Amino acid sequence: MFPKLFTVPAFDLFGRNFGPFSLHMYGVLLVCALLAALWLAGRLARKEGLDPQKVQDLGIASIIAGLIGAKLLLVAVDFDQYRLSPRALLDVLQSGGVFYGGLLGGIPVAWWYIKKHRLPLFNTLDVMAPALALGQAIGRLGCFAAGCCYGSPSTAPWSVIFQNEDARALVGVPLGIPLHPSQLYESFGTLALMFILLAVLRNRKFHGQVVSMYLLIYAVLRFALEFFRGDVARGSVFGGALSTSQFIAIVVVFLTLAALPVLAKRKPETV
Repeated sequence: MFPKLFTVPAFDLFGRNFGPFSLHMYGVLLVCALLAALWLAGRLARKEGLDPQKVQDLGIASIIAGLIGAKLLLVAVDFDQYRLSPRALLDVLQSGGVFYGGLLGGIPVAWWYIKKHRLPLFNTLDVMAPALALGQAIGRLGCFAAGCCYGSPSTAPWSVIFQNEDARALVGVPLGIPLHPSQLYESFGTLALMFILLAVLRNRKFHGQVVSMYLLIYAVLRFALEFFRGDVARGSVFGGALSTSQFIAIVVVFLTLAALPVLAKRKPETV
């Protein structure tokens, strides 16, 4: 765990006191994730004959909407906590939120942008999917550095032990206890997913195949990873039988499987 890259101590300037100021590792890695995703999206767009600038602008718009959606779902799944302690809403500004909330927030904005700029819908989404997986892989390293999205107690030899008091105060990660490195599980899983999607993109049979594979594989990955999560602010359905993310993952799998035969029969999109 490395929540703070560095801290500038308090100082006086022109008779006024400033600081201390800290640069958080989570924020640094989140920026790296966004820049890497935009870079890959632009590169893939150029190979597919799409306008790289429009695709990258689409990525920026979707990222902004996704961040808002992720935080809104975080508040929704743990509404009682924020209702009883409104000050806790300030902590939402320092957390990444729930990924599926980000996905649900980004989809309508992406759809609107694609329609407005007359981009081929499924070809564009196929280009964006590997970039999204890359962004997730880097972003989850930020979660690991901050201690959020932490795992459940573990006896595995690769367990991790967090010891930073600032992280416990901010995200509630337990200290001194061996935990599953759930953040690294998802980081490695989404990195592998990116390479799978790049291979599918090179050999796809129809437009929409890549984004469909992303939705299917990530849903299965996320459903499984939820069993290794130890943070409780994730919401639940059916009396706690499933987490909110597991329920959404199941819905995503069924909807994607239903859409695949339709996509396979569509005529190829033109740029």
